[in-house]
Amino acid sequence: MKLFRSLLAKYMLIILLAISIVQIAYLVIPLFVLGIAQNGQEDLSNGAEIESKVEEKWHAEAKSIKNITEEEIDQHFKSWKKQYPKSSMFWVSEDGTLLTTLNVTEQLPSKWTPAFTTKFIKERYGGDPFTVIAFLGEDESNGFIVLEIPKEVFKPPLRNVYEKYGAFIFFGVFAIILFFIIVSILFFRGIRKRLLYLQEAMEIRDVDGLPIETKVTKKDEIGQLEQSFNRMVCELRESKDREQKEEQLRRELIANLSHDLRTPLTKIRAQSYSISKEALSEDGRQAIKAMETSIVNIDALIENLMSYTLLMASKYKFEPKEINVIRFVREHMTTWYPVFEKEDFEIDIELYPFEKNEWQVDPIWFGRIFDNLFQNILRHANSGKYISVETESTEHYDAFIIKDHGKGMKNKSDAKGAGIGLSIVDIMVKGMNLDWAIESNESGTKIKIMKHVKV
Repeated sequence: MKLFRSLLAKYMLIILLAISIVQIAYLVIPLFVLGIAQNGQEDLSNGAEIESKVEEKWHAEAKSIKNITEEEIDQHFKSWKKQYPKSSMFWVSEDGTLLTTLNVTEQLPSKWTPAFTTKFIKERYGGDPFTVIAFLGEDESNGFIVLEIPKEVFKPPLRNVYEKYGAFIFFGVFAIILFFIIVSILFFRGIRKRLLYLQEAMEIRDVDGLPIETKVTKKDEIGQLEQSFNRMVCELRESKDREQKEEQLRRELIANLSHDLRTPLTKIRAQSYSISKEALSEDGRQAIKAMETSIVNIDALIENLMSYTLLMASKYKFEPKEINVIRFVREHMTTWYPVFEKEDFEIDIELYPFEKNEWQVDPIWFGRIFDNLFQNILRHANSGKYISVETESTEHYDAFIIKDHGKGMKNKSDAKGAGIGLSIVDIMVKGMNLDWAIESNESGTKIKIMKHVKV
């Protein structure tokens, strides 16, 4: 059953039918035309007897005639005329006189001389029409009778049909071949249509981002391919469901761990504060200061980890609104001045208004972007002791540019956790339909936060 359902079997059946039909057409169409012609009383042929038999019969009947009279000869001619309607006959006596004739169209002499008789025989020998000369009765003195039949009478009936109706037969066979071509085109068009439908199903994505299942209409090779594709889609969907469940468990675990870590971290911070109030040596105060710095760094890492987890789960609150970004960044920088001054940073601020200062952003997200970038400078570019925040406007974008004179991102830093902080920046920047770019080398790092201008 699988063999008969296959596309190869179907197409081979089409080819075999086409070959059979074409071969049969060369026989059936001429016979059909022959039947029409005979029904229309059109004389195509009365038979296909070979010339030798006709000649033998003509001689035999001429020899058997006993009563040699014009009436008898005329009757004999008429009987042959019924058998061969296109034939012509005449009788020449012993002295060369032309006597009885039937259906003779050419001009014959009334008196036949030996020379003309010889010439006539020479011209008719092996020519067209087919000519038979026979003496009457047993005695040559009765003269001879002549039978002339066109050569076409002896052609096979189908050959006559082909010669007379060849064009009709050709167009008939051509129509059959054209029919086969149309059937083949429709066959392959159906295959192509199904393949394109399958391709479309592969390209279209469902709400979960996976391809949609396709409808299986037949059980041939393409149908098997469609079934395999549907199985693949089901397996992908099951795999994605498992992955989402595992991702959800992982996020919940990170969130719970982050929350649980903050409780003992708060206690450690309280204890370190209490210890710092006691009378300590210089080494003790330095140790407490280092511990407080570590606590702050750990707290920032936990905060970044929680934020990243919430952002990946699309659960981080996002409330965009139109704000004056120049004023916002200037006010936000005032909170960081003491921090950078404490670390002896050179601070360079050059904030010039844009053509349009109002951006549609989430203030918390926008501030978090700058906080993460400033934290990275403190932790990874502290050796440069320089920070610059400035604006830049071009015909294509407006941007805030943050620079430092650190060792660059390609060099290793003693601090950890920069990667997740920049990942948060990337998600938030793109989430607010902004763009950003980083240029970093051994002389420092330059980061642009851009809003493209619609021309």
